[in-house]
Amino acid sequence: MCSSSSLQFAFLLFILYFKCLFLSVESQTSSLVTDMEALLSFKSQITTSGPLNPLSQWDQNLSPCNWTGVVCDSRRTRVVALNLSGFHLQGSISPHIGNLSFLSSLQLQENQLSGPLPDQMGNLFRLRDLNLSQNSLNGVLPSNISKLTELRVLDLTTNRITGVIPTDLDRLVNLQVINLGRNLFIGTIPASIANISSLDTLSLGTNNLTGTIPTELSRLGKLTVLDLTINHLTGTVPASIYNMSSLVVFALASNNLWGRLPYDVGVTLPNLLVFNFCFNQFTGGIPGSLHNLTNIKVIRMAQNRLVGTVPPGLGNLPFLEMYNIGYNTIVSTGDDDGLQYIITSLTNSSRLKFLALDGNPLGGEIPESIGNLSKVLGILYMGQSLISGNMPPSISQLSGLTLLNLSYNSISGEIPPEIGKLVELQVLDLARNQISGRIPSNLGDLQQLNRVDLSGNQLVGQIPSSFQNFRRLLSMDLSHNRLNGSIPREILNLPSLSTVLNLSMNSLNGTIPEEIGLLKSVVAIDLSMNHLSGNIPSSIKDCLSLENLFMADNMLSGPIPGAIGEVKALETLLMEKSGDQPSISSTNALKGSVGYIPPEYGLGGKASTAGDVYSYGVMLLELFTGKSPTHESFVGELSLIKWTQSAFPSNVNQILDPELVSLLQNLQYDRYNQQINADIYHDCLTTIIGVGLCCTSVSPDGRITMRDALRKLKAVKSTLTI
Repeated sequence: MCSSSSLQFAFLLFILYFKCLFLSVESQTSSLVTDMEALLSFKSQITTSGPLNPLSQWDQNLSPCNWTGVVCDSRRTRVVALNLSGFHLQGSISPHIGNLSFLSSLQLQENQLSGPLPDQMGNLFRLRDLNLSQNSLNGVLPSNISKLTELRVLDLTTNRITGVIPTDLDRLVNLQVINLGRNLFIGTIPASIANISSLDTLSLGTNNLTGTIPTELSRLGKLTVLDLTINHLTGTVPASIYNMSSLVVFALASNNLWGRLPYDVGVTLPNLLVFNFCFNQFTGGIPGSLHNLTNIKVIRMAQNRLVGTVPPGLGNLPFLEMYNIGYNTIVSTGDDDGLQYIITSLTNSSRLKFLALDGNPLGGEIPESIGNLSKVLGILYMGQSLISGNMPPSISQLSGLTLLNLSYNSISGEIPPEIGKLVELQVLDLARNQISGRIPSNLGDLQQLNRVDLSGNQLVGQIPSSFQNFRRLLSMDLSHNRLNGSIPREILNLPSLSTVLNLSMNSLNGTIPEEIGLLKSVVAIDLSMNHLSGNIPSSIKDCLSLENLFMADNMLSGPIPGAIGEVKALETLLMEKSGDQPSISSTNALKGSVGYIPPEYGLGGKASTAGDVYSYGVMLLELFTGKSPTHESFVGELSLIKWTQSAFPSNVNQILDPELVSLLQNLQYDRYNQQINADIYHDCLTTIIGVGLCCTSVSPDGRITMRDALRKLKAVKSTLTI
């Protein structure tokens, strides 16, 4: 009897075991089916613009564990990771993604996904890594994102996400990385973030954040990266922030922060590798303790209000890659040549790639030791620094240079022929110096050049025909010199030239070569104030992209070619009486030119440089408002100029070209690929509009000079490219 009962009990256990096993398998299969359905729903809202479509392999007849980008657990029963980064995916994220309840990693970065983040993402309570960076996602963060308590990495960089940063992010107690940079977040930085003690990286740069830097952030004892660049933060940096000894990257550039930089910042932040405080209003001197951080890689303090000299120790930075102190008031001491000290000291920094000293009244001459700087130095800015003397030939030893800017100094002597050895050079800017002599013919060896500016010097002789080797050139400015001879036909055979060819204010003679028609992509040609003669070549009609053509103050004769009307883009054509030749003024003969003509011309006034300034101002206003002076909305007494004046300066944003505004939202980046503060952009745009209005005063005597207009526009350019 007992034996029979034991047998029945054993049999019952056997039945229960197999039933449970069956239910387990059925449950696992059902769960995988749920994951498959969620993934197929995700697929249904996605397309791809790339050569590869990973989702084409998502066959519902196969296990999703075999699909591209899908990772299952070791038992192949649940989806635990989805990685589809860099596949050019387009579309929106399906709410059904919230059904992938075992997902621990979601990697969809580097695609073109759009739309909001679905609230259902808050159901992914096992998620540890969330990377949706470099997409076009918009909307606000889901209100329940704070439920993702296992999250270690939250990376939403480079999207269009709006709204405020949630104050309850501190519920994500395991977070190590918060990357919310390059979005459209508004409001203040939540002080509650300081409660996430595990945080290693806090990157909130390139947003529209306001307010001050919370003092509480100094409690983040493990923080190595603090990036708050390009926002609208104000006030001083809390003193305790300078004591966060764990910081490796400290970046506050492009805000409205002020205060004196602590001299001992290199002592209190001993682990710093990146110090970026550009575009603020910091005062005091360059903290000398930074030069004691022998491992530091980046020191950036441009566009502040720093004064004094460069402190000692600059020669102790072997790993330095970038040193930018441009546009402050750094000077040399009475007994010391500051420029020579800086250059000679930095010869010990063999990894230096970027050096900007421009916009400081350093004075002195460029030392021969400049040739001993790093061979990987690619960018060298030394303009507007009161530099005198000659350019040393040793500069040619900087074989890695791609940009050399020595403009707006008092450099004299000739251009060293050795410059032709800088074969990697893409930008050569020697404008507004006192350089004399001939242009070395071997500059033609710089075949990578895309911009050359030698304007405003005392150069003589002919334009070298070797310039025909500039096959990548976009812009050439040789104006305001003493060049003579004819225009070489060879330099007109530059199909890449697409912005400006400026040979004005020289002593060029002869006729304009027919080859000018080869410049099919150039936007502006200025040959004014030379001694050119003969007819205007009919081939000018082939300059299909030409918008502005200036030929005033020459000895041109004959009629304006009728074919010039075929240049549909042409907006401004300025010629005027010169010598005994007829005044072939074409402005009012040009289609669409009404509105560019200064009012005094209509009253019989003679063509003048003030008239040129007026036309230039109208063109400037048209460029930035998107409305021509003949726009249909300008009727009666209303004109482009009066319309602009009505909004200037407080409502400038209301008259800007919407396409330009949209473009600026995507292109607000400086030369370090970091976005520029919106206030800086607004100030620059206001300045530009102001220049346009100053150029278009009714009275010729009330107009700004072209030189002053150029100076103001150059200042804007400097602000946006430092």
